[in-house]
Amino acid sequence: MDWLHEIFQKSPESALFLSLAVGYAIGKITFGRFQLGGVAGSLLAAVVISQVGVEIDNGVKAVMFAVFIYAVGYESGPQFFNSLNRSSLREIAMAVFMAVCGLVTVVVLAKLFHLDKGLAAGLAAGGMTQSAIIGTAGDAITKLGLPPDQVKTLQANVAIGYAVTYVFGSLGAIIVCVNILPRFMKADLKTDAKKVEAKLNGGLPQFGPGQRGALPRLVGRLYRVNDASGQTVAQLEMSGEDLVTVEKVQRAGKQLDVTQDLVLQHDDLVLLVGRRDAIVPAAAQIGEEVADADGMGAVMQSRNVVFTAKGMNNKTVAEIVDMVGRDMRHGVYIERIERYDHPLPLLPELKLQHGDVITLYGTPADTKRAAGMAGYELMPSEKTDFVYFGAGVLVGLLIGLLVWRIGSIPLTLGAGGGALLSGLVFGWARSKHKMFGAMPTAACQLLKDFGLAAFVAIVGINSGLQAVSTLRQSGLTIFILGAVVTLLPLFLTMLFGRYVLKYDNAALLAGALSGSRSANPAFGGILDKAESPVPTVPFAITYALANVLLTLLGPLVVGLV
Repeated sequence: MDWLHEIFQKSPESALFLSLAVGYAIGKITFGRFQLGGVAGSLLAAVVISQVGVEIDNGVKAVMFAVFIYAVGYESGPQFFNSLNRSSLREIAMAVFMAVCGLVTVVVLAKLFHLDKGLAAGLAAGGMTQSAIIGTAGDAITKLGLPPDQVKTLQANVAIGYAVTYVFGSLGAIIVCVNILPRFMKADLKTDAKKVEAKLNGGLPQFGPGQRGALPRLVGRLYRVNDASGQTVAQLEMSGEDLVTVEKVQRAGKQLDVTQDLVLQHDDLVLLVGRRDAIVPAAAQIGEEVADADGMGAVMQSRNVVFTAKGMNNKTVAEIVDMVGRDMRHGVYIERIERYDHPLPLLPELKLQHGDVITLYGTPADTKRAAGMAGYELMPSEKTDFVYFGAGVLVGLLIGLLVWRIGSIPLTLGAGGGALLSGLVFGWARSKHKMFGAMPTAACQLLKDFGLAAFVAIVGINSGLQAVSTLRQSGLTIFILGAVVTLLPLFLTMLFGRYVLKYDNAALLAGALSGSRSANPAFGGILDKAESPVPTVPFAITYALANVLLTLLGPLVVGLV
């Protein structure tokens, strides 16, 4: 294996991409219903590869984690701030309960197995996969007033405990959150995520890429006038309850200018556009349907508009329709309304809010007129605003450098918590002002997938050799205790969330559970299984809290053991 070691010494980054390739290949293998997934597979592959002898700069790991967690925050920011109300009490309780369970578990095990303060803190850091504990525990040890040699030994033990337990700390969280939790709830993450999406859409079906309903809401139909002979265009449109529009009229092979007072005659061809539920009864009053006719086609357009109309914020759809007037809305139909990237039910009582994205359907001229009244058009773009992205990540990292002290206990969000907080704010701001800060969904997904997988692989590469070496010297005791610290708080918090907090949706509980443990690899696995951003809402809340609460475990363990 010397040749492989030589390659990795010349090109350490090749070990990273080998870990990703092998890891994702392993992750696709299924054992019955169990599947590791690419994230856990990359971690295992990296640990094996690390035995050859290779190390990747920790700065690369920090960058990968920063872009991953910022992208998570950016995507879930609008939902996060929208959910900061009494409904967030469950997520707050989850994070607090997890921290308390972790602390009690570590202290009890340390007392039973006579662990020193350093090993106990290392168990907490690795078993709970909270790297910040290494720093806070090490700082707390220096304040104990012990001899320098003893301080150095205890701080080294923190690193040893962390190195031995971190790998299973990551893997155990993945197994519990991604595989055990759905079985415990007798549910499927993807199915439960779709249930939440459907609820947000008022029960309407959700369509994936390339999918559409067999019976579209908005249709165009061509009729030959018979029963409607002698009626004006206005009368015909009003018979459809103002939900149909006469777009074209042809008489004896010639196109006529469509006006509201135009009188229809026998054998005229009429192109009717509008809502299916209005066209079907209106068609019975016109005549027979015609499949096609030369010159009777029409170009229709869907135009996305950010709703900013003055004086109309928090007005219902029905109220806005009355305020606008028939002439302004003539020929324009609402095809879709989204809020925070979630579709809303198209109901008359729905209250529109500034920042909602309304998809208007009609002729180019009609939709352009309506767009100017409703707000401003949202131009589609496949380009990422890297000025906004770079500024967002920078702000997050700077926030992570801030430290508040309560006595001798340092409080800090760290780079991860800072990037997440910044992503939440920048994503929310983007949802309110869509003229800047664009990040296409595909770009955001790439940052999440690659950032997380690379971060996990680097952790495995850098700590795998030390973990195996220390494990040989210290036996299985530390590893087993670390597994208990990993699994027991997870199981207890899962039960607490299910039976006390009454979580009945596996996707939401999995997101809250992984966030309560700051389990980023597990969260990545959840997203992969759910194929939906639904788990990000509870994760974003519990993760932000856990970064503070779990970091506090370092000095608390040092003080209590």
